[in-house]
Amino acid sequence: FRFVNQDSQIVTNETFADKAYVVDFFFTSCPTICPKVKQQMLRIYERFRDDDRLMLLSHTIDVKRDTVGRLKEYAEGLGVEGDKWHFVTGDKDAIYEIADDYFSIAIEDPNAPGGFDHSGRLILVDENRHVRSFCNGTDPEEVDHFMEDIERLLKEMGQAETAETVTTR
Repeated sequence: FRFVNQDSQIVTNETFADKAYVVDFFFTSCPTICPKVKQQMLRIYERFRDDDRLMLLSHTIDVKRDTVGRLKEYAEGLGVEGDKWHFVTGDKDAIYEIADDYFSIAIEDPNAPGGFDHSGRLILVDENRHVRSFCNGTDPEEVDHFMEDIERLLKEMGQAETAETVTTR
């Protein structure tokens, strides 16, 4: 994939090389679930802020209105800084196709609130690009369990790094 983030930087698969990441789909003017999901993503961001092995990736599904500048304002409004959490925009079809790859829903629907139908799913992807876990991002209890899954994955990644170091000596 190839998208542009809130800092006008190109974001590709390489951005997440050797990293685990949490993915979601949203739009800044969402009147329903997005504010709840973003509060839960913010909890994840705060909890893992200093762990370089985990990143966050939020795709806008409203590419017409969610410009790079609007995404920047949105990220700043949440208190997000640095390059840990990428809010990306790009080609609409590419974003909708990648939503399918993540088993998430992201479609335009004039009858849905805000004009889009989308899931509030948070998806955990490991360093090998495998989906390892997902949860309903509007449910704080599910997100608590999801963060335990993140901890387990990071522990596995740490063990793999230790094993690699031992075998290369």
